[in-house]
Amino acid sequence: MLRSLRRPLAAAAVAATACRTAPAPAPAASPADGRSAAARAAGEAAYEPARDLGALFAAVQLARVFPDGKTFVDARPLEEPSALAARYAAEGGRPGFDLAAFVARTFEAPRAAGADYRPDSARTMEAHIRALWPALTRRADVPDPRSSLLPLPHPYVVPGGRFREVYYWDSYFTMLGLVESGRADLVASMLDNFAHLVRTVGHIPNGNRTYYLGRSQPPYFAAMVGLYAAATDTARALKYLDALEAEHAFWMDGAERVTPGAAYRRVVRTRGGALLNRYWDDVPAPRPESYREDEELGRSFAEGAARERFYRHVRAAAESGWDFSSRWMRDPRDLRTLETTDLVPVDLNSLLYHQERTIALLRRARGAAGDAAAAARFEAAAAARRAALLAAAWDAATGFFYDVRWTTGERVTDRPTLAAAAPLYFGLATPEQGRLVAARLEREFARPGGFVTTLVRSGQQWDAPNGWPPLQWLSMQGARCYGRADLADTVRARWLELNRRTYRNTLKMTEKYDVMDLTRPAGGGEYPNQDGFGWTNGVALALAAQVAGAERPPADQRRAAVETPCLTRQ
Repeated sequence: MLRSLRRPLAAAAVAATACRTAPAPAPAASPADGRSAAARAAGEAAYEPARDLGALFAAVQLARVFPDGKTFVDARPLEEPSALAARYAAEGGRPGFDLAAFVARTFEAPRAAGADYRPDSARTMEAHIRALWPALTRRADVPDPRSSLLPLPHPYVVPGGRFREVYYWDSYFTMLGLVESGRADLVASMLDNFAHLVRTVGHIPNGNRTYYLGRSQPPYFAAMVGLYAAATDTARALKYLDALEAEHAFWMDGAERVTPGAAYRRVVRTRGGALLNRYWDDVPAPRPESYREDEELGRSFAEGAARERFYRHVRAAAESGWDFSSRWMRDPRDLRTLETTDLVPVDLNSLLYHQERTIALLRRARGAAGDAAAAARFEAAAAARRAALLAAAWDAATGFFYDVRWTTGERVTDRPTLAAAAPLYFGLATPEQGRLVAARLEREFARPGGFVTTLVRSGQQWDAPNGWPPLQWLSMQGARCYGRADLADTVRARWLELNRRTYRNTLKMTEKYDVMDLTRPAGGGEYPNQDGFGWTNGVALALAAQVAGAERPPADQRRAAVETPCLTRQ
């Protein structure tokens, strides 16, 4: 019976320089740490660099001992952190003290993920990706009290480069390629890790680092479970039901207390009484991995509530995965105008709609006592969310979906983005809405190398001229679901050609690509473009498999392992 339910669930689912310095002041204690009890406990039991190193942490990050601040928070102290903090307090103010040399002696710097892999120019792009999976796979972690890593009990794939840990939303798109590579076992291993994080931390954090505990990322866990069900069967996916419901409770925390026109953590209640969600972070302080950048910008705000509000906007943008983008900025040239927590994002709410429908499907598949009633509750929640989102985010005048300022109900129509493809991918859009969105994607976003993220050149990485693998997949598959296979095929060919050309020229698969000028590498943001790269590899293999499947004779075609969620659209 459970195997017969495989297709409905799958369809619903288908992710240094040396310097001399006096001791810097310790980072200010995080005001009103609103993390869950489980997240606080996990952080208190492990190494948190900003807390445990005190003034030494601030000094290293502000002096830019490492060009990339993430290097230091991933580095391993060779002595007890408290002892290093005390030594710095005693020695740091002495004449001739060399901070960089001190750090070099007392910390072990991390290596880039995949650094040992040597590409072979004789390999095709697809063969290169399949050979790269082992280099990007971490074994089960051994707990280390001097590491900021949150240990995971099963193997997992990391993106690559500076991203040495698992990343939540990246993993769905990586899994697309793992399924095409016949690695459903590794998909299951990663799902087991995410369920473990929900049990032990209370949610799936941005990544498995202590400094990420205050936030999550776009909630693709349900889509991952559906992908796994499509590759195996529903019976194997049922084990994740409890974790899915616990994650849903994390995103909906406070729903029962929030009043119309107000918000609490990640929950917003519109003036009409409907429940929707926003991005958030529970810690209103600089991000440890980007401490210098946040601290310097934060100084332009008065100390207190205004500065804390800015830090929340920064961290909420990081939770969105789009860090950073004109999407979140009233003035695309000025990060200080971030308004992330004031917005209801159209893609986040599409994901949560899909999550609610997936939970309902799993409840009905299991069929235990109380499951039918629970399924009905989640179905009703999904229907209410869909109605609220379409009413709030759809703009009939321009034929497009937008983020919404929840305090006023105003749509952010001056900053259209590829997030508008999410209601298509997850099946919320009506047929007419899907047709109009696809037409605008073709008219304004389709470029020589793929879909461009936004129409704004801000210098931020989630803006023009960059194209990102997850948004390519969502936009192509969303258009395909609403009758625009021609558009999806055209842009797929452009994107794959850009991937292949870059690979031939550099032997790299990069995190993002310039889709407007095919002769230039992508740029923007807080760090250089990264090689690896998990989600690029996954999307490339999934798209290449579509092409290969279309070219097979009909009798030789197989059902694609990767099915798209919008097959069950309303």
